[in-house]
Amino acid sequence: MSPTGSTPEKSTSPSGSSRGSDDNPSRNPAGDPTRGPARCPFCAPAAPKIIEHRLAFAIPDAYPVSEGHTLVIPRRHVADYFLMHPEEKDACWELVEWVRQYLLDIYHPTGINVGFNCGRSAGQTIFHAHIHVIPRYDGDTPNPRGGVRHCIPGKGDYG
Repeated sequence: MSPTGSTPEKSTSPSGSSRGSDDNPSRNPAGDPTRGPARCPFCAPAAPKIIEHRLAFAIPDAYPVSEGHTLVIPRRHVADYFLMHPEEKDACWELVEWVRQYLLDIYHPTGINVGFNCGRSAGQTIFHAHIHVIPRYDGDTPNPRGGVRHCIPGKGDYG
């Protein structure tokens, strides 16, 4: 890994595969078949990198739900988490661990949500895999019980 400011590597598959980079609308940003890696906001992010790895990097979320909201993104243009190669998943989870500690040191959250959206029905809007690391703070919601279960209204509260 290298600190912020280093030159990103070209996005390539660890095995040389092009899986996930075809013209299938489900594999392109926002499901638009005219937008491929050349126009993907995660293939050439404008935001400064917080940390990077040979296969992945982390940037601040452009639309944060809380202070410090960070995205961990594989370099290779791949539609969602389940299409990532094992090495890319490992690199991303290594960065999630690093980002968690960074957020604790810098922002002092009292909790953290980690997750990803796969497919339109799940709320995915940019079809380049990414993992959200969202700092949570006491009082940021009236009742945090149920956490990510609140993605479907009325299902967060349970017995």
